[in-house]
Amino acid sequence: METLPGAERSYWIESAEAPPYPELTGDVDADVAVVGGGIAGLSAAWELTRAGRRVVVLEAARIAGGVTGNTTAKLSALHTLKYAWLIRNVGVRAAELYARSQQEAVEHVARTAAELGVDCDLERLPAYTYAEEPGRVEQLREEAQAASRAGLNASFVTETPLPFPVAGAVRVEDQAQFHPRKYLLALARRMVDEGAAIYENTRVLRLDEGEPCRLRTASGHTVTAADVVVATHYPVFDRALLFARLEPSRELVVAAPIPADRDPGGMFITPEGSTRSVRTAPYGDGRRLLIVTGEQFLPGSGGVTGRYERLAAWTRVRFGDDLDIAYRWAAQDNSATDNLPFVGRLHLGAVHAYVATGFGGWGMSGGVMAGRLLGDLITGSPPPWAKLYDPARVHPLREAMPMLKLQATVARHFIGDRLCPPGAETLEDIAPGTAAVLRVGSERCAVYRDEAGKAHVVSAVCTHLGCVVRFNDAERTWECPCHGSRFDLDGKVLQGPANKPLKHFNTEADPPPS
Repeated sequence: METLPGAERSYWIESAEAPPYPELTGDVDADVAVVGGGIAGLSAAWELTRAGRRVVVLEAARIAGGVTGNTTAKLSALHTLKYAWLIRNVGVRAAELYARSQQEAVEHVARTAAELGVDCDLERLPAYTYAEEPGRVEQLREEAQAASRAGLNASFVTETPLPFPVAGAVRVEDQAQFHPRKYLLALARRMVDEGAAIYENTRVLRLDEGEPCRLRTASGHTVTAADVVVATHYPVFDRALLFARLEPSRELVVAAPIPADRDPGGMFITPEGSTRSVRTAPYGDGRRLLIVTGEQFLPGSGGVTGRYERLAAWTRVRFGDDLDIAYRWAAQDNSATDNLPFVGRLHLGAVHAYVATGFGGWGMSGGVMAGRLLGDLITGSPPPWAKLYDPARVHPLREAMPMLKLQATVARHFIGDRLCPPGAETLEDIAPGTAAVLRVGSERCAVYRDEAGKAHVVSAVCTHLGCVVRFNDAERTWECPCHGSRFDLDGKVLQGPANKPLKHFNTEADPPPS
């Protein structure tokens, strides 16, 4: 762990203290229950509260503390190379609706922050998709033309404010970056003032759809609501079978203070090198915080320490060897097999249950868009782009190959990981500071031995659909390579779709039964 750069904490979480909200301790009822307190869930709750609905938010941990608290926090309608793909595969009208819905989300945050007087470090800046390789120039020209055709203020440029040369870039004006927690925590305070209720540390295990709907929490309490929004990042209810159309990915972040005169003054992303995304944020004392994201990988892929080192090295090469990396953190998102988010009714037969997921790395504009769209659907005034994001859409030709590839990956892990030899033969083989999956008695166990020598022993079988978890050496977590569930060393759920912990065995003297 000594080789890792920076302290393992999110700047957004560290720099915006959140007041605690109570745990649900009894049965409640509401007009709308929102499951999930990230940007999509809180945005939906905000819109519905403003529309006069009685809203309850149920968050398994702390609001704005999961994926939203570990984002890069770009508010942009330029999503790398999205628009040329949309025009080729879905049509010009779809590209126009996508651009309009995403840009309106950017403007909505700016208007809301101004209306409420929220100081969320919001800055209006251009966004760039760039490439250093000359072979990508024509692709960037095509994207600039497509983004412009879709309605964005886009152009192709050969120079950017980055401190290194590029072969070309797409530039889109009137985008934004902000502090997501400062914004969302202010929305939470205001919606509670207006009658909403927020419950933290309240995990929802069951949804019974009906009139009304009923949610059951881990503590056994019931929430009754006319409508339910599932905004848990990856849906925790599998009835929509969205797990067959969602691919999880994880990205790493490093951040370092820089003098203000070295701020490139924009938001930048390249598809090269396993993705590299760059922005800055106000940091005080005449400095900015340079935030660099990249090294996209499937949860459970391993080698995360090496990925952090590569990202830090890339950052220093391009922005200065003198950089003192202060923070590192990681974020996770899900991409849909047809490359568009799922926002709308949870499944074909759903009447009062809704979902928001699959933002493909663009959860800030996507989450705000989803909150507005779900609010409009529930109040009966859907916008023109509702069908574009409808989870019930089916595109067999466009989705066939990505779905087959995704399911082949899942099947390989589900079956292959069970056939692989264990990472160690016995508990005694695991050295301090290391982890392995091994067979103890009749069960596969995930074992981590901490620096003090204590073995943390849990079941290696993910409680979602039964894949075998793998160890993340940098974050010291167990991750499911099938659907991205994440667990701490003692089996506690850190990230769904799993909503039950891994079975925990108290001590190495009390192993699983044979």
